[in-house]
Amino acid sequence: MDPRPVVAGPSAARDVEPTERVGRAWTVRFALAWLGLWAAQLAPVQLLLPLQLADVDPAHKVRDFGLVNGAAGLAALIALPMFGALCDRTHSRWGRRRVWVAGGVLVYVVGLLLTGAAGSWVAIAGAWVVAQLGMYAAMAGLTATIADQVPPGQRGTVSAAIYGPQAVGIVLGLGVVTALGGAPRPGYLVLALLLAGTALPWLLRVRDPAATVGHRPGSLAAALGDTWRAPTRHPDYAWAFWGRLLVNLGNALGTTYLLYFLTDGLRVADPEGSLLVLTVVYLVATVAATWVGGVLSDRTGRRRIFVGGAAVLQALACALLVIAPSWPSALSAGLLLGAGYGAYTSVDQALVTQVLPDARTVAGELGVMNVAAVAPQALAPLLASLVIAELGGYGVLFGAAGLITVLGALSVGRIRSVR
Repeated sequence: MDPRPVVAGPSAARDVEPTERVGRAWTVRFALAWLGLWAAQLAPVQLLLPLQLADVDPAHKVRDFGLVNGAAGLAALIALPMFGALCDRTHSRWGRRRVWVAGGVLVYVVGLLLTGAAGSWVAIAGAWVVAQLGMYAAMAGLTATIADQVPPGQRGTVSAAIYGPQAVGIVLGLGVVTALGGAPRPGYLVLALLLAGTALPWLLRVRDPAATVGHRPGSLAAALGDTWRAPTRHPDYAWAFWGRLLVNLGNALGTTYLLYFLTDGLRVADPEGSLLVLTVVYLVATVAATWVGGVLSDRTGRRRIFVGGAAVLQALACALLVIAPSWPSALSAGLLLGAGYGAYTSVDQALVTQVLPDARTVAGELGVMNVAAVAPQALAPLLASLVIAELGGYGVLFGAAGLITVLGALSVGRIRSVR
């Protein structure tokens, strides 16, 4: 008889779900770790990489930016499920999640320093992939910790500690880089120091017991097989995956080329300063919506309505940029996009943890879900560059982003095991 507790929907792993609420200090340390991860990822994507590529290969900067991020996206397709499965199998005196976070942060720091020192777009691509592999390893440990240690009724609030810092990290990273004059090497160095400093409190204080043999997958091959077969065996898990993939792809298409949109589309006088202002507007809306959405979702016990409504707000932001592209419209769109994405991310993360099929392969299953969150961020620049160059420019790009986001909301609406 197969002893594995594989149960579909929100009842998955109910017999081993945590019941003790995590404290405020735990949540703050968790949020700090994510703050460093997001700042180190998004400040380069939004500013450092575009400026660096414009310097080393100005004639092909759009193509190069797409290829660099595309390489990271392809790495995510392999690394995230693999790292998650390995994390589930890890057995050490320091636990199984913490060692992956520590190792990931170390690799991430090295990758950032290598990226800052790179002198060609090929070297930049290789170094950035190294950095992103570190990000993926750290994500494997951190996201699995929610399912391991946070009770379901608190997951919306704790998930806000992942995505609230995302917006703060963008502004913090952009502010630091802008203050340094946009110079790549010192910018990457400061981001690397910030990453290490914010991860340290969590790594030093987290209690991460090692998994018992009975709660570990029998082998890496079995863990990977179960993980990749889960969408075909558990429809709600599949719908959650497609919803996350589409909403994140729509958001990434709408935000990745903002610097070039401000420069070449709206022709503002100070593109870098305008990007910082726009990002601050996005930040305020995102942080407020992230925490409010997560708390309200926990209190009401409802997930789908918040996810669907948030996706519609993002689609409205894209429509505004298509209908009336201007600086005031960009500010309004930033507010709508931030509110929609903030509410979406915190509640979606909580929803995802409630449709995981197997308690023993939590990190692997979340690794597949993380593909749906990370791969769009990496692949969107490549897709967006094709749309801009071949299909009609930024208006078509924002229209496609809005349509894809709505399709993501419809996918989430198909989930039946979570309210």
